[in-house]
Amino acid sequence: QVQLVESGGGLVQAGGSLRLSCAVSRSLSSINVMGWYRQALGKQRELVASITIAGTKTYADSVKGRFTISRDNAKNAVYLQMNTLKPEDTAIYHCNSVLPGLRPPWSWGQGTQVTVSS
Repeated sequence: QVQLVESGGGLVQAGGSLRLSCAVSRSLSSINVMGWYRQALGKQRELVASITIAGTKTYADSVKGRFTISRDNAKNAVYLQMNTLKPEDTAIYHCNSVLPGLRPPWSWGQGTQVTVSS
């Protein structure tokens, strides 16, 4: 069973920055797409950023220009640099593999809480 351990969240003022990390317990060298998801209180989980093994990045419109996803296959890790944070970015952030049209294949980790104050 693959384990996902997210870290780096916290409380930050609007306009601030955070860098999230995700440690994956298996090699990422054969995983085509990795992504960061978030779930705000009372809302469905949404995919906010993804990155292919070739380095192609895709972002939700709500975070485009503010968030940057990256991956380090040698370290089995995925990162999310979040700048110019807004209160609406408040959520629990999770990483997982991305399978278009399907549920992510691995069990969710505990996630990391991001809280942005106004």
